[in-house]
Amino acid sequence: MSRFAEPLTKALDPKTAKLLHGVLGLETVGDLLRHYPRRYAERGELTSLDALEVDEHVTVVGEVTRLMRKPMRNRGGTWLEVEVVDGTGKKIYLSFFGKGSHVAESRLKPGRRGMFAGKVGLFGSHTNPRWQLSHPEFELFEETEASAAEFSAAPVPIYPAGKDLTPWVIRRAVGLVLDTLGPLTDSLPEELRARHGLQDLGEALEAIHRPKDFAEVRRARERLKFDEAFVLQAVLLQRRQAATAWPARPRPRRDDGILADFDARLPFTLTEGQALVGEELAADLALEHPMHRLLQGEVGAGKTVVALRAMLQVVDAGGQAVLLAPTEVLAQQHHRSISAMLGDLAQGGMFGGTAVTLLTGSMGAAARRSALLDAASGTAGIVVGTHALLQEHVQFADLGLVVVDEQHRFGVEQRDALREKAGGGRPHVLVMTATPIPRTVAMTVFGDLEVSTLAQLPSGRAPITTHVVPAADKPHFLERTWERVREEVALGRQAYIVCPRIGDLEGDEGDLAPPADDERRPPLAVLEVADLLSEGPFHDLRLGVLHGKLPPEEKDAVMRAFTRGELDVLVATTVIEVGVDVRNASVMIIMDADRFGVSQLHQLRGRVGRGGLPGLCLLVSDFPEGTPARARLDAVAATLDGFELSRVDLEQRREGDVLGAAQSGKRSSLKMLQLLRDEDVIEAAREEAAALLARDPSLTSHDGLRAEIDRLLADERAEYLEKT
Repeated sequence: MSRFAEPLTKALDPKTAKLLHGVLGLETVGDLLRHYPRRYAERGELTSLDALEVDEHVTVVGEVTRLMRKPMRNRGGTWLEVEVVDGTGKKIYLSFFGKGSHVAESRLKPGRRGMFAGKVGLFGSHTNPRWQLSHPEFELFEETEASAAEFSAAPVPIYPAGKDLTPWVIRRAVGLVLDTLGPLTDSLPEELRARHGLQDLGEALEAIHRPKDFAEVRRARERLKFDEAFVLQAVLLQRRQAATAWPARPRPRRDDGILADFDARLPFTLTEGQALVGEELAADLALEHPMHRLLQGEVGAGKTVVALRAMLQVVDAGGQAVLLAPTEVLAQQHHRSISAMLGDLAQGGMFGGTAVTLLTGSMGAAARRSALLDAASGTAGIVVGTHALLQEHVQFADLGLVVVDEQHRFGVEQRDALREKAGGGRPHVLVMTATPIPRTVAMTVFGDLEVSTLAQLPSGRAPITTHVVPAADKPHFLERTWERVREEVALGRQAYIVCPRIGDLEGDEGDLAPPADDERRPPLAVLEVADLLSEGPFHDLRLGVLHGKLPPEEKDAVMRAFTRGELDVLVATTVIEVGVDVRNASVMIIMDADRFGVSQLHQLRGRVGRGGLPGLCLLVSDFPEGTPARARLDAVAATLDGFELSRVDLEQRREGDVLGAAQSGKRSSLKMLQLLRDEDVIEAAREEAAALLARDPSLTSHDGLRAEIDRLLADERAEYLEKT
């Protein structure tokens, strides 16, 4: 057994092992050694207090400036307050009670420096708030197991910790393991390390945890970043190899089929990008192994028509195509738009087209039976649906293509469930995402897929103007917002108003916006806002309400009414985020816009300006200028470039979120690698992994790399590779 796989209960004392597992979820020696320091301190360096957050477990490095004995207010005796300053002169106060106060008083003398760890709180008046740590753990630099001389030069690692677990307990546990580690099987081949000037794994682990200077830290980080990128790319490339090894029925393009009829009837000319991506898909579908391609593009770039042309190519070749959507609203919208684009070609039979069938979980029994029969018999060439398509009793006559819309909402098990329905061989798979992804992020998150990109918008897409409405500072701006909606409605146009939640906080929709920087009040709700508007500024307008908790038939009825122009204003949650296409809608108002992510705001904004009408998007927020929340909104208002905004979005999110670890509940495997800042590392690692796998596809000569891949996959952490 690899030393990395050894349980911590065997390597450490039971109490420490239990604490590491309980607080951080660390189980093995490898888990502990990959729990890298968050940052490093020097003996002469103090920590800035600017980044503290209330109730966070923090570790600060500071200098004791004075001690004060204070009487208890409601009972006899005294408690000790210790003033500590940071590197900028700001102060934090430590409070000690009972016997602990006397121990602290004997050790914490003015001028002493050390690390202080605990749960931070904010006390005092609003005009003079004070940071405080109550009964913190502390370690003075001169009292550590290392000499003061060593601390004067060596960086002091400060680890991500938690309640009851201080950074120095982690440091001592790591030291015990490193002292007995012995030689390691390296995951990177020696010639690869030499080519890139990387140290071996043992040296890197020693240097990252017990560096002699910051130069050692930099070298160790270079090696460990490459490790993460290399193992991840090897996993993705192996999956691509496995996928291409499966047989698939070729679906070559015909010159005289439904696709040709559809192209001849198109009322517009495909953009250069749509035509190019269409040729890529057509070539992939004609191969004898499954297509695995990601289609990404700007909001409104015309991904649906590109996907539909691919589906028609498969239908022409005798197969069926499935479009899997994450919500019923989106599935119904896709069904309507595809049927409308096909016209009489969607009726099949005597018209020489193909039936387009909708299948969702909430359909009535008769309609569901009919849809299931159409899918199983092959009558339906195109089936549009939700996760209901994944159920075991849903069968297809000849499933040739699976189109997955909004891939980040589906996991590996769901995608595989549809693949298994293809019968002989695997179906071709096209994954669509309306969130543009920077190249290296796509290479990492969707590295097992070929990537096609649509950046060019079709003609007829009108520009969208975006402004931030500072509702708290300038209430009259909000009044003007409602006036703008009325002006657009007076011109015969329609408006969306989006809110972060439905109504009651209890049992509200769970996949809405991330929390804002400050929870100053509950987020605005659809039901509340709709009531206020219908009784106030929109009392004479036709309002509709749409959210995920409505019965499916009611959701469909509301969307149909809005699409037909029977409603002036639709107050909704993010169920209208993607796919909804109402060409007469010209205004998008997003309430509490700071509670939404950058990419989500860009998606929502893309619901207007679709029919040649100039679009207007107003981002309503209480946050003033200079706050991080306002900066996000200003970034969205400043550009319509989704690729630029995706970089802004990802820079503000943890890497674990980017790779889906937050959704899966697993720790991210990326501890060092930063997807946007380490593009050169990712590209180099992918090239090296591809070359190695070309020489040794089964990794029979690379035990270290095979062990790392097995580790990554064994505890189901690979689930994040299916998400973004």
